[in-house]
Amino acid sequence: MSMSLLSILAAGTAASEGPPAWLQMLPIVAVGVLMYFLFMRPQMKQQREHKSKLDALKKGDQVLTGGGFIGKVTRVDESYVDIELAPNIKVKALKSTITDVIPPGGAAAAND
Repeated sequence: MSMSLLSILAAGTAASEGPPAWLQMLPIVAVGVLMYFLFMRPQMKQQREHKSKLDALKKGDQVLTGGGFIGKVTRVDESYVDIELAPNIKVKALKSTITDVIPPGGAAAAND
């Protein structure tokens, strides 16, 4: 009987010698937090900035579409934008397909 009691006590002490469970999960949690700050947070910030650009879009702005066309905005609707690509050539585009609003002075030089 004492032999079985000793083996039970030995098994109990062997199991308690390992690190606690929360300490084993710490690296996984750390990687999750690191991925949030390195990938997800900057992406969400960039999406907010793009949305604010689209919300501030007005007639006369020069824009770049997702298809690579540069044109001047002639009319802004809730979800559509009329863009004049050349004299007498107008297209209607989804607001979400506009990738950038070009500043009035043109794009900054690449080496600035």
